[in-house]
Order: sequence, then structure tokens, then C-alpha cells
Amino acid sequence: MKRTLLSALLVLMLPLAACSPGSETASSPQDSVAQPFVTGAIPDQDPEKLQRLYSKLADYLEAELGVPVEYQPVTDYTAAVTAFRVGDLDMVWFGGLTGVQARLQVEGSEAIAQRDIDADFHSVFIANKNTGIAPLNDLNELTNLKGRTFTFGSESSTSGRLMPQYFLEQAGVSLEDFRGEVGFSQSHDATIQLVEAGTYEVGVLNEQVWKSRVEAGDIDLSKVDVIWRSPAYFDYHWVINPQVKERYGEDFVEQVQAALLKLDPNVPEQKEILELFGANQFIETENSNYQQIEDVGRAIGKIQ
Repeated sequence: MKRTLLSALLVLMLPLAACSPGSETASSPQDSVAQPFVTGAIPDQDPEKLQRLYSKLADYLEAELGVPVEYQPVTDYTAAVTAFRVGDLDMVWFGGLTGVQARLQVEGSEAIAQRDIDADFHSVFIANKNTGIAPLNDLNELTNLKGRTFTFGSESSTSGRLMPQYFLEQAGVSLEDFRGEVGFSQSHDATIQLVEAGTYEVGVLNEQVWKSRVEAGDIDLSKVDVIWRSPAYFDYHWVINPQVKERYGEDFVEQVQAALLKLDPNVPEQKEILELFGANQFIETENSNYQQIEDVGRAIGKIQ
């Protein structure tokens, strides 16, 4: 009888033990992190390609960081900057210009990583072959493009607008020197398609996208080809919002940076991510690397 009574008491006490502060089922600090770490990117390429790339990266970062990671697409470059400013995106893959714009609006935000190719980045000017435009040998020969129809990429693209416009101005070519209204295609892929179709005679885009599309056989080189390669400049990079430190800990920025730098081309799954980025590895970067971009952005009115 005593054993039966003792057993009954133990059964009644089990729920209380489960709720006690010392219970093994009590929530740990890690378990309490319910809000996901949200990444984003400027929509500079075909949306399907971007979804595939950043979904794979989100899975990798989630495994490395031990917190939920999500990729949130945006509609345009301005939306990426706005989402970062208001805190809807914690970390964004920006171009040089949008990265500077975003950092200037969020005190304490940091540029933490870039691809190996981004410290020595280039734009390429392409032309429809029916124009008969010969390859240009130096910057000053950009004057040969006067009187042609011309399209940039997005208005806020570093490689598809900002730096190309800077190089054109260095050569003495203004936007008014082109025939008709200058176009803004909204993406590098669209620029290729418009020039290939002859909608515009000349266009400009980032070299990495051009090379990757050539390698994939997506471009008809009998209709369009490169006529000039720009000088080098710093471009794409990851920018992270300082608010993540409050949510995940003071060392979280360093953890994210380490995870990005750790991506290894010798590991098949990680190699695929790097190849989709068009890179061999990620390397460290810092805010000061984009001072030229800021200066040019201010000069042409894209940064106030």
C-alpha cells in the first residue's frame, strides 16, 4: 500500500519537475533564438539563378552558425538598401555603390567579405556586331561611342552604371552624347539580351556575369561581343547590420565572416556555392576599400 501511494505521488510530481528551473527540458539561450538571420542580395541577375544561389548559401550558413537562416529576395536595388536600413535584412550582398549607400544609413554596419575577384573588378562594354564598332584600345577611345544608342544596367549598379559613367566622363563623353535616351535595363542579363537583339547598339555590364554567360553558352557571340574592358575597382561585398550582435551575441559578426571565409572549393557542396558566385574564395574586406565608390557616387549625384 505504501509503495502504491509513493508511486502515485511521484507521478503527480513529474509535471512540476519538468517545469522547474533546473529541468533539463528548460529552454537554453540557443533555443531561445527564434528570429532568423535574414540575408538578401541586389537583384542584378536572373531571379531563378539568385534563388538557387542564396538558398544554398542560407543552408550552409545555418549549419555553420547554428541559427535559422533565410534568404529574402527584393524587387530592386533601392529595395535592398531600404530593407537593410529598416532591419528587415540582416546581411546583404551589395554592389559597391549600394553597399556604401546602405552603410551610410545604418551606423555601425560593416563590410566584412568580398569574393577574390571583387578587389580587382571590371566592367565590359559590349556592342551589337551589326554596328561595326571596332574594339577600343584605351579609355580615350570611348568617344567613338558618341551618337550610338546605349544602355546601362540598373541605375544603382556599380559595374553596370556608376563606374562606367565615371569612365565615360573621364573620356569626355556625357550621357547627352548618346543617340536618344540612355537606357537602364535593370540587370546585367537584360543588358546582354537588349544589345544582342539590337534594341541598343552598345551596353555595359559586369565582367563576371559576361564571362559566366559565355561559358554557359547563353550568348550568341556572332551577334554581340566585348569592345572594351574597364580599369579595375572594388565592387561586390557583404554588409552586415550591427543589430545582429544584440540578437545573437557580440561575436556574431566575426562568426559570420569566418563562415564566409571558410567556404572551401575542395568540398563539393561549398564548391558549388563558390562557382555560383563566380569566385574561388571569399576574402576579408573593410569599409575603407569603397571610398572611391563613395566619391564617384557623390560626384554623379547617387549619394547625397
